[in-house]
Amino acid sequence: MSPFHPTGNSLLNVVQGRHRQTSPFTVPLVPSRVCRGGSRLCSERSTTPVEGWKRSSDCKGSTKVQVDWIVADILAIRQNALGHVRYVLKEGLKWLPLYGFYFAQHGGIYVKRSAKFNEKEMRNKLQSYVNAGTPMYLVIFPEGTRYNPEQTKVLSASQAFAAQRGLAVLKHVLTPRIKATHVAFDCMKNYLDAIYDVTVVYEGKDNGGQRRESPTMTEFLCKECPKIHIHIDRIDKKDVPEEQEHMRRWLHERFEIKDKMLIEFYESPDPERRKRFPGKSVNSKLSIKKTLPSMLILSGLTAGMLMTDAGRKLYVNTWIYGTLLGCLWVTIKA
Repeated sequence: MSPFHPTGNSLLNVVQGRHRQTSPFTVPLVPSRVCRGGSRLCSERSTTPVEGWKRSSDCKGSTKVQVDWIVADILAIRQNALGHVRYVLKEGLKWLPLYGFYFAQHGGIYVKRSAKFNEKEMRNKLQSYVNAGTPMYLVIFPEGTRYNPEQTKVLSASQAFAAQRGLAVLKHVLTPRIKATHVAFDCMKNYLDAIYDVTVVYEGKDNGGQRRESPTMTEFLCKECPKIHIHIDRIDKKDVPEEQEHMRRWLHERFEIKDKMLIEFYESPDPERRKRFPGKSVNSKLSIKKTLPSMLILSGLTAGMLMTDAGRKLYVNTWIYGTLLGCLWVTIKA
């Protein structure tokens, strides 16, 4: 049994956390599809087991890389909840070929930044989930963009913003944005069971202890990321402040904790504490039966289409006209 068993609806914040009761585990890296890379996922510190899947959880996280979506799937599939993951996404992602339309139809919420943020639209969509009694993980990345140590202008701007607000300046994460997190919690506070605060580190992408950009999907699948470290913390909703400015401080404090953990992870003078989160890892295996059937079906259908002229035309036309119709649809719905 995996120690990550959310009860009902949760908000998933992909950052690390601190909780009174924790139980570490290690997960062999097998996402929603069979992974050829052979990586391992190590979660040195996670939440105490909570049985069942009744409603929803709110999960907040740091936006790092495309692989973060696989990590969310890794957690969900262990709860038989792979189809219950919903994301809060940047507005520009709705123009992705096919996937932009798919995420919208699957309950994804596209949001704009700063003054263009449409709070009413987000509230209406979240309220529709509550009214329908939809069990889900709602995944939020409060940083709003990917952390890349090579993008010094982005890091400097983020740190300057924190300093202007009287907040602690962060080194390994960006200053979190509060609007989407506050709206999500405010709309769903009577429906949520908990918030899960998650931190993810991709091993193999550092240079002499210096952090580098996270792996691309290609690098991940080609075994250039031998291990993933995940830290999970369950936060009871009663411990989350409801007023926006208080929540801003609370969220930044969570990122301060995460930043300190990452500094320890990358820079600790103690070799025993470097390249690991606090705690002892426990192996959490995933049966191949959960991933092999879907991989075989998808591979078989794709191969069957590409082996014939008619199939190849259908495949290409699906991408072209599907993308155009999807873009038209999201434009009309905007």
